[in-house]
Amino acid sequence: MARSKAGSPKARTLAAELRKLRMDSGVGVRELARRMGFSHGWVTRTEAGSRPITVEDVSAILSALELSSTERERLVEMAREVDDPDWIRPGIPGVRDELVTLIEYERTATTITEVAPLLIPGLLQTSDYARAVMSDLPAAEREAKIGLRAGRRDLLEKRNGPKFEAIIAEQALTDQVCAPEEQVDQLRHLRKLSGKPNISIRVLPRGLHRWTPMRGGHFMFFEFPQAAPIVHVEMLASGVFISRPATIAAHREAVGTLRRETMSEERTTDLISSHIERAEEQDTWNSR
Repeated sequence: MARSKAGSPKARTLAAELRKLRMDSGVGVRELARRMGFSHGWVTRTEAGSRPITVEDVSAILSALELSSTERERLVEMAREVDDPDWIRPGIPGVRDELVTLIEYERTATTITEVAPLLIPGLLQTSDYARAVMSDLPAAEREAKIGLRAGRRDLLEKRNGPKFEAIIAEQALTDQVCAPEEQVDQLRHLRKLSGKPNISIRVLPRGLHRWTPMRGGHFMFFEFPQAAPIVHVEMLASGVFISRPATIAAHREAVGTLRRETMSEERTTDLISSHIERAEEQDTWNSR
């Protein structure tokens, strides 16, 4: 009997997919439990990824939801895959698998830490900045992702939203990713967000003449109230979700090191303000 390991990236992804399909079908938790002859607690634990999910479970849920054979084949195949604590999804991070997983992790995490050496973190990006970052994608896919990202940003505004910590290299503040006026709007947006009680923005200053974990690349560190942490590493053509204990420990240590190396939140806000003022002065000079 193929069975996903509870709490693994694949189990959580499969659970997130099942939850989304149930909600898209307009079926409540209790109604699905009634159709299957199980308790609503069984459905809740299954959709949380806190219990192992078998191929038989997936088939029964999809039959109860009366979904298409295409959806059944895709999710049953996912349930059959050999479980691995490091799960790689090939292809450009997509609107389906990886994004569904990220949204579910963001929704259920208590703390999200993002280390960003080259770009402003996605949850803190304005739409114009995000559009420039995704300029190589087809227009329809790009606009769909920007719309979804805007919805994901709303999570940070919720009363019980997660604590979000952004550790950003100063280079990401100054590199010209989009038009000058859009870049300044992005910096203003960062400054505004830095005043939110659940958002912490800290910058690693330019000119440190020593190695720091920032040079190791971009990653997100998710912490949950009861489940083990998950790390997400995004690459050019794939995304990696990691739950291997040794790797999690290394990333946790990297976050701790970077916290000691970065500016305080107050100094970071001052730095962002200084970059805004410099850009505004340059714009005034160029308009003369």
